[in-house]
Amino acid sequence: MKHNRSAVIATLSVAALVVAACGGDSSDDGGGESAADAPTGPIDIWYSNNQEEVAWGEQMVEAWNAEHPDEQISAEEIPAGASSEEAIGAAITAGNAPCLIFNTAPAAVSQFEKQGGLVALDDFDGAADYIAERTGDRAEQYKSEDGNYYQMPWKSNPVMIFYNKALFTEAGLDAENPPLSTYDEFLETARTLVSSGAAPYAIWPSPTSEFFQPWFDFYPLFAAETGGQQLVEDGESQFAGEEGLTVSEFWKTIYTEGLASNEQYSGDSFADAQAAMAIVGPWAIPVYGDVIDWGAVPVPTSNGTSPEETWTFADAKNVGLYAACENQGTAWEVLTFATSEEQDGQLLELTGQMPMRQGLEDAYPDFFTANPAHVQFADQADRTVEVPNVPNSVAIWQAFRDAYSEAVIFGEGDLQDALDGAAEEINQLASES
Repeated sequence: MKHNRSAVIATLSVAALVVAACGGDSSDDGGGESAADAPTGPIDIWYSNNQEEVAWGEQMVEAWNAEHPDEQISAEEIPAGASSEEAIGAAITAGNAPCLIFNTAPAAVSQFEKQGGLVALDDFDGAADYIAERTGDRAEQYKSEDGNYYQMPWKSNPVMIFYNKALFTEAGLDAENPPLSTYDEFLETARTLVSSGAAPYAIWPSPTSEFFQPWFDFYPLFAAETGGQQLVEDGESQFAGEEGLTVSEFWKTIYTEGLASNEQYSGDSFADAQAAMAIVGPWAIPVYGDVIDWGAVPVPTSNGTSPEETWTFADAKNVGLYAACENQGTAWEVLTFATSEEQDGQLLELTGQMPMRQGLEDAYPDFFTANPAHVQFADQADRTVEVPNVPNSVAIWQAFRDAYSEAVIFGEGDLQDALDGAAEEINQLASES
């Protein structure tokens, strides 16, 4: 799966169907064993189908297989389908999921866990310590409600504001130090971009109704405005208070003033210069490359938070160890090998995505010297918020999106009432097992 906006849509758009169609009993421990007792032998794995991650997966498998003749990996791209989550959910139901899937969306973990499809990684000796040491404080966001890890935090794509320097210059704006830090600055800049004719729209987040769309409009700014708060914490919605209202009012102003369109764009509005800005992660660096003279800045906050203190959405993909796996001992060994310092370095080199490893810049100085555009994303990766790991995750995001779309994107009804109503519904969903 290519890690761009279109790919996110393609990968996640029918995950709600998985939730509805792929039932199953919950599993207390996922069927895991201690590393000393778990069987070893050949295993199957799936990885994403985008070119960069295929290259990473192929070299990782080759390196492992060269040293482990009795524990060979058979690898393939995740099966084609409407979404990765649909393919994974179907494999869990059929009982033929591979041992490891290097394309497990955090939003789907609670459902896969409910199906009994995931192994609790904590069952392997030293696993929790390994995850904490590699990932740091961010690891806590990936624990499930029972306190276990059913996913290995793997890589993130911390989203920031990409902007087109040529369009900013055309509008008479400072393209090297754009005024985008505060909401007032951002709005004034957006108005200048549109009124000058430099671009039809200042920014063009997808206005469609899929549950994951808030991750690329509301949620990054909410994370920044709150200093790292999730949509739901301790079973309670967090977005209907002052900060969430402030973020929603900001976006409502953008739509009301025509600075963003509430119509769907069939291509890439940023690449096509139909919008001067976009909310994207480091995957976009090679995509836009030399085609667009771009810059990147943190997402704005109401009063202008310094870059080194600004939070955003992680946009992570993780690794699941699936309960159908017979040789779980080898699967755990491969999982630690694939997330080792060496393999994380290969991931960084081949994909440009951020391994969820502490001290990235210090660990890979040569890469960041050669690729200075990635430095700010490595710094931003230390301050990222993930989707809450709670029951009914997809339904929760859908409830939020429905309310947000009506009140913010299309400007219908009272905004506070819409947030309050969504919060009440989401609190109920979060309380259900």
